[in-house]
Amino acid sequence: MRAALIVVAGTVLLSLSGCTTTTPQAPRAESTAPVIAPGRPGEEARTLAPSEAATAVPAPTANAADVTYVRDMVVHHRQALDMALLAPSRAESATLKALAARIKDAQGPEIQFMTSWLQELGQRAPDHHAAHAGMPGMATAEQMEALRAARGKAFDTLFLQLMIAHHEGALKMSDEVLTKGSHIRVEELASDVSVTQSAEIRRMREMQTAG
Repeated sequence: MRAALIVVAGTVLLSLSGCTTTTPQAPRAESTAPVIAPGRPGEEARTLAPSEAATAVPAPTANAADVTYVRDMVVHHRQALDMALLAPSRAESATLKALAARIKDAQGPEIQFMTSWLQELGQRAPDHHAAHAGMPGMATAEQMEALRAARGKAFDTLFLQLMIAHHEGALKMSDEVLTKGSHIRVEELASDVSVTQSAEIRRMREMQTAG
């Protein structure tokens, strides 16, 4: 399920007296007006049937995939913050320190949003050290201990290695909820995570190449 701009082909009704316009009614799922879904870059837009359009618009309700994603992503983000907070006192590269600061500044508010969203649904947010076995991209306890012990170039090298894998795990989780989830706010979050962390992966790979 990818976020798409849904354009409803409407008409402007002109009254015969005074030529004033009336405001079109908001599109409804049962409407018979054609719904145009723009394609991805390089692809043509296509017209959806009314029954198909009803499922193309993200729903305001959450399903199990949404809740699982948000709970898991809280744990995932918390480990990224733990890693980023080590950089100021251990990293050698100023560029890496700046990257770590951006990660912290982006993911901290996302954790707050996800925690609040879970609470709104009557769901309990996971504990800080919740189990994460099998969660994509998560560093092991041994890897985190090695990162805490590293300094200088050794820290920079290990940080980039672990954070790239961590971000790749987040992309995998986000792709899955974009396919299986139903809540528009979760879809927006997953899309933002995908865009932001894809860009950070490219930047970290450039840093690895630069040595």
